[in-house]
Amino acid sequence: MLGYDWPRLHAALNDLPAALLLVAVLFDLAAAASRRPVLRVVGFATMLAGAVGGVLAVVSGLQAEEHIAHGGAAHRVMESHEQLALITLGIFAVLALWRVAREKRMRGTERGITLALSVGGLGVLIATAVLGGRLVFDHAAGIPSDVLQQEMHERAAEDHQHGEAGEEAGHDHAAPAAMTDSAAAPAAAATPDSAGSGSRTHTHAPGTLPHQD
Repeated sequence: MLGYDWPRLHAALNDLPAALLLVAVLFDLAAAASRRPVLRVVGFATMLAGAVGGVLAVVSGLQAEEHIAHGGAAHRVMESHEQLALITLGIFAVLALWRVAREKRMRGTERGITLALSVGGLGVLIATAVLGGRLVFDHAAGIPSDVLQQEMHERAAEDHQHGEAGEEAGHDHAAPAAMTDSAAAPAAAATPDSAGSGSRTHTHAPGTLPHQD
């Protein structure tokens, strides 16, 4: 499908509806705070677009689940991610359809209830996104096993090369110090010991009788 499999298609589709639904709730909150109808209209239109995009994201995600290699831990996270995604879509789909039917006749209490449901749906949406991130970054979901093994092999090779480069650099830095120590040794040996050899190198004043050691 234009070079996309289901996991890649899901990754391409799931960000936009999440952003649209977030913006829709923010516009509705701003409309409630400022009592400006134009903000409510923008929030309504944005929610409709986000709900439609949410359908596409959920459908692609359900298909991607069948084509992703994953283990038991990733499967448990995937199931929770799927459940929260369906709850999120259900909340915003019902809200969007309700507002299509009631937007122009909606009054204070009814509008307050829809706004509260929107905020609740936004919380579920954020939890869904967090689990989706865990699937990718903690469990490498969507990355084929052969690609993951190749990446691990390349990383190990890069770490090995960096380690060898660090050892060589350490040896280069140690060589001057060793040379300095070896060069300083003869100088230290040539310097008379002020405590032990002073009696053998001092001279007597003229006319002084020599003494026996």
